[in-house]
Amino acid sequence: MTNIDHWLSAITLLSALGCGLIAGVFFAFSSFVMKALARLAPGQGIAAMQSINLVVLNRAFLGAFLGTAAGCAVVVFGSLLRWGRLGAVYLFVGGMAYLVGTFLVTMMFNAPKNDALALVRSDDPQSAAVWTHYVAVWTAWNHVRTAAAFAAAVALSLALAF
Repeated sequence: MTNIDHWLSAITLLSALGCGLIAGVFFAFSSFVMKALARLAPGQGIAAMQSINLVVLNRAFLGAFLGTAAGCAVVVFGSLLRWGRLGAVYLFVGGMAYLVGTFLVTMMFNAPKNDALALVRSDDPQSAAVWTHYVAVWTAWNHVRTAAAFAAAVALSLALAF
């Protein structure tokens, strides 16, 4: 095993752990956080989610979320350099599952929904309809992110077996 192989294995392990961590965070939102927020009065739900969307922008979460994306990008590149070897397909699939299904979905769907919600006044008479739509669409895309991060963790873990 070369030095590059050792580095790729280490990055794959860290990326698999990061994918699992992010899958867990998103799973919590899909399985109970959004359901709890949806049970609140619309104004309260909006205010709570607006607060969550501000607080989530911290070093710990962003470090894990973005660090895992960076690790997955390295893993995908490494898989292409080792394309005939055992495990390369798992590296590629795992890295791409996170990059497309978790990172890209966040940037294209969940984050813009959060940005739009930030502009909603919780006391606006239209806020109930906005909130109902937000919860349904945001949660549906969060299910995608959860499944993709979990699938990425599985694929990257399998790649370590080769």
